[in-house]
Amino acid sequence: MNNCLPRDSTTDAEGGKTEPATGTQAVRRLIVLMLFTSAALDLTRCGLVMSAARHPGPTAGLVAAGLAAAALTARTARGCRAGRRWAGWAAVLIGLASAPQAAASGFRSPYLIPDTATAALGILLAVTILASAGRTDRRDTTPENPPGKEAMTSNEGRSAAIGSSAH
Repeated sequence: MNNCLPRDSTTDAEGGKTEPATGTQAVRRLIVLMLFTSAALDLTRCGLVMSAARHPGPTAGLVAAGLAAAALTARTARGCRAGRRWAGWAAVLIGLASAPQAAASGFRSPYLIPDTATAALGILLAVTILASAGRTDRRDTTPENPPGKEAMTSNEGRSAAIGSSAH
């Protein structure tokens, strides 16, 4: 499974690390900022539920779900900052689930502003991650001969190599 986040550095032909890929740190910071903003919007929604609640049972369930969503989003942001493979996929799922979650309340008052912001942020988050997925500075990966081996350019060299490997 591929990492959904851009890598911090590239690898050369020998598999060693080279210079940092351009722009990957900025993209990761943007994704982390969007995830923390999403967590803050979840907490805002929890506060609005508690202030407008009439029945304690459903209110407790909504607050617990909002706190769990905020905690998961914050944990994903930390994983994204550290470059964990699972964090990119979790962030895509959070982004894709944000718009339906916001639409569930129907964009009514007092939830209109946080729901609209959550829906827009979720779409931006998913698009940002998907647009930057696999965006690494991949150099030309033309196969090269291992050190110490000469390139075989003539047919004699190829036939000799094939003949020696058959024994």
